[in-house]
Amino acid sequence: MSTSIAIVGVPVDLGAGRRGVDMGPSAVRYAGLKNRLMRLGHPVRDAGNISVPGLDELPLPDANEKLRYLEPIASMCRTLAKITRGCMVQGEFPLVIGGDHSYAIGSVSGVAAALAPKREKLGLIWLDAHADFNTAETTPSGNIHGMSLAALCGHGHKSLTRVIDDLDPAVDEHNCVIIGARDLDDGERRLLRQFGVHVFTMHDLDRRGMADVMTDALLFAGNGTHGIHLSLDLDSLDPAEAPGVGTPVPGGLTYREAHLACEMAFQHGSLVSMDLVECNPILDQHNKTAQLGVELICSALGQSIY
Repeated sequence: MSTSIAIVGVPVDLGAGRRGVDMGPSAVRYAGLKNRLMRLGHPVRDAGNISVPGLDELPLPDANEKLRYLEPIASMCRTLAKITRGCMVQGEFPLVIGGDHSYAIGSVSGVAAALAPKREKLGLIWLDAHADFNTAETTPSGNIHGMSLAALCGHGHKSLTRVIDDLDPAVDEHNCVIIGARDLDDGERRLLRQFGVHVFTMHDLDRRGMADVMTDALLFAGNGTHGIHLSLDLDSLDPAEAPGVGTPVPGGLTYREAHLACEMAFQHGSLVSMDLVECNPILDQHNKTAQLGVELICSALGQSIY
């Protein structure tokens, strides 16, 4: 079945600790994203990039700041939420490419806001080496890309938890699933356990395999929800597969594990939107990571081996 897809680029690196991820949307487009999706039979509209101020345009934050670049990130998320909500209302699948993971606060909130008038909920699968479940009280860095999932679950600064239509929280913790975690801060661990987020670490994947883990993830994210958003951080993969990320962590997903997760998300039939985040072409090798990102998007949108 064909799906009308709207590609939205978010050239943001304000939430990250290393430069370069703002060029991710260009790298992913250069890797042939639109044409690959069209070859799968999908109508595709490239909506271009949203406007995001660059780091050089902003004053440097204080070294001890616990919410670095809060206002421009919150503003960006508000803009993006309106766009993804609009895509959903028009019957389009929002495919958002970035850019650091802070923008998922906006992309996911907009999709959830589109469902809210019908009292429908959104499930969320977070493929990531990190939990991104810090708040200003727990963060060791102040980087907001490490707070995005917590904000979506209603924990953190109100500028981040409520970016559209007073929707707070955007998603229920019990419908959130993290897959591939292997680098968690102590404060995150406490919050994740306290609020009941489903976390599948690399230990779980090693013991059970991706197929079993993804089956459970789709069950949890789909329980009582209208659809599922897939937020795919490329650092969920092992750095040997995806070198072009800002926060690489050894021991990540293999090429086939990542594809299987995306293929199973498509086969489940509940995917309504998707992010591809943290592609950093400055750190990449011959655009390898962006090309892999395009392949994974295609798997999530219907490409199969046979």
